[in-house]
Amino acid sequence: MRTVLALNDGWLFLPEQVDDSTPDSRFEPVTLPHANVVLPHRNFDNAEYQFISTYRRRFPAPELAPGQRLFVDFEGAMLASTVYLNGVRLGEYRGGFTPFSFDLTDSLVPGENLLTVHLDSRERPDIPPYGFVVDYLTFGGIYREVALRVIDAVHIADVFVHTHDVLSEQPRVVVETALLNLADAPRDLALRCELLDEDHLPIAQVEEAVSVPTGTLAARHEIALQAGDVRLWALDDPALYTLQVTLLDAGGEADRVDTRFGFREARFEADGFFLNGEHLPLIGLNRHQTYPYIGAAAPARLQRRDAEIVKWELGCNLVRTSHYPQSRHFLDRCDEIGLLVFEEIPGWQHIGDEAWKQLSLDYLRAMIERDRNRPAIVLWGVRVNESGDDTAFYRATNDLAHELDPTRQTGGVRYIWESEFLEDVFTFNDFGFPLREPVHTPYLITEFGGHTFPTKTWDHEERVVEHALRHARVQNQQIGMPTVTGAIGWCAFDYNTHQEFGSGDHICHHGVMDIFRLPKYAAAFYASQIDPAQRVVLQAATVWSMGDRSGGGVNPLVVFSNCDEIEMFIGDERQGCFQPDRATFPHLPHAPYIIPVSNTHITWGRAMADLRLVGYIGGQPVMEQRIASDGLPRALELEADDCELVADGADMTRVAFRIVDRYGNRLPYATQVVTLEVGGPADLIGENPFALAGGQAAVYLRARQEPGTVRVRATTPRLPPAEVTVTVREG
Repeated sequence: MRTVLALNDGWLFLPEQVDDSTPDSRFEPVTLPHANVVLPHRNFDNAEYQFISTYRRRFPAPELAPGQRLFVDFEGAMLASTVYLNGVRLGEYRGGFTPFSFDLTDSLVPGENLLTVHLDSRERPDIPPYGFVVDYLTFGGIYREVALRVIDAVHIADVFVHTHDVLSEQPRVVVETALLNLADAPRDLALRCELLDEDHLPIAQVEEAVSVPTGTLAARHEIALQAGDVRLWALDDPALYTLQVTLLDAGGEADRVDTRFGFREARFEADGFFLNGEHLPLIGLNRHQTYPYIGAAAPARLQRRDAEIVKWELGCNLVRTSHYPQSRHFLDRCDEIGLLVFEEIPGWQHIGDEAWKQLSLDYLRAMIERDRNRPAIVLWGVRVNESGDDTAFYRATNDLAHELDPTRQTGGVRYIWESEFLEDVFTFNDFGFPLREPVHTPYLITEFGGHTFPTKTWDHEERVVEHALRHARVQNQQIGMPTVTGAIGWCAFDYNTHQEFGSGDHICHHGVMDIFRLPKYAAAFYASQIDPAQRVVLQAATVWSMGDRSGGGVNPLVVFSNCDEIEMFIGDERQGCFQPDRATFPHLPHAPYIIPVSNTHITWGRAMADLRLVGYIGGQPVMEQRIASDGLPRALELEADDCELVADGADMTRVAFRIVDRYGNRLPYATQVVTLEVGGPADLIGENPFALAGGQAAVYLRARQEPGTVRVRATTPRLPPAEVTVTVREG
């Protein structure tokens, strides 16, 4: 029977390459996920993380029954990992975004064993995405989790669960199981497949005899089950089931693998995208997996939180994992909350030599085999993002994707309009406006906006408002185009990049949120498309001052809301009730409000009164926003995403702070220095003191390995301090 043991604590780290004779005293104790260097959130040289480091982990040899094998499984390490056990070189894995394993069995010794990883985090041209400079950073470190896995000689190597006829009265489950026999002789066993519901109660079961030959290639067995009456996986009801595959020998269970999946039908067609037979306009954003300070070394809680932000805060139904496979924790949460995913292979514009291409094919295989049971994933990206054509290469990627997963379509993101169309869906980055009329269908817009209009949270009002309206215009037009399945904006969050692409601070300010996952006005546009039954949104896109626009004033006032109508007051004077601008934005679920503001109340040299907006749904007031006219800082706000962490040395939560007016609105020109004090079993990750830009920022709290209460206190001159408390509990 297999045993999987997490191997994330107890590691030692040294930021240089050394051999096993180097004493442990030179190393720093670390817990995975781990970044090889903690960086400021901006203005750093990407060379700072590009070096070869050494990780080591000592562990006792487990007791292995005859025929059992011990593997170490890495979920991701950036960028090339050379692994040793007790001084014996096991091999090198080249690639930072896909999982890899090494067999430790033959190099085990009784008692203590030493696992060593020499991790090359340099931008090597022989490893995708590199060859040229790319518009993102890969950072360094063993940035995902590691585990030890004990398996029998005959074991389950892979399970692929796919569903059929889900819209009929007789939905079916087909289970493809790969069995691997590392023993010297064939084995006759039994294979049991059991379908379990959300409460892990059995629905259906099939058991068959199997004969497993010896060899290094897995033998595949296919079993079908009638599912009966099941719930479909849908965006508003993402029902998940478990397929339990058990390998049985004379002694009972020899191996078991549980696989989570969903019943759903997802198709891109010439006239739109259809989920479970219903047309669904796709509104999405691209996501980079990196964070300030820690690069990509984010634990499960932060990864899952990103999915929640995209779905619940931004109201999207689709996310693209630009431009590489992303954390299983992020994808798990997409499955759980009903967020569709377009996942693609690593790359950015450059195609390398034949060895480079073979690595890309290897990554494609690893990505699909890891994630093909996920109901959230609806499209495989089989081209290097924005690359030129390469017929043989892209025929190979398409063929491999269809071989590994005949249930999903393929796409390949391009920015060349005349690009060769080999995939199932023509996926194109359209940075112009109005949008192009598709030549090929099915058609999905995979990027827009982005570098054409980079926008910082502290930019002047005209720019941040226009940034939001550009997203609104594109999404409005694409929904109204019957041959466009959807549009994925570039992008959800600002991100660090090379100097060749970013602003002067080495950040691409392309997000609808900043690098801390805090909103710009464009985020309010996306949020305003949420069904008001789920969350009411009312956000004026203004700081409400005389001198932030060319020529002065605030005319017109742009408001993003999912309310039916808005009543506006300036001071005590009612300005009227206003409707969404459906003439300009006829296709959006909830059009922005474009409200004329009379010069009677907004004139040079005259003191402005406060703004008050009241949102109505069904004739009833449901939400109000007030904005102070004086623009003066009145409070320092401090908020933690989570009130509880696990004492595992890795768990983290974001702690955000902002300067606000007397009504709680962020002041984008507040530049105070904020000082943070932390007491209790957690460490602060981030700059401290922090010089604000845009009136908002965030740091992270990382739990230590002991329980207790953590108190964070923030201070800034001339404002009362703010405090937040987080509990760290035993895991």
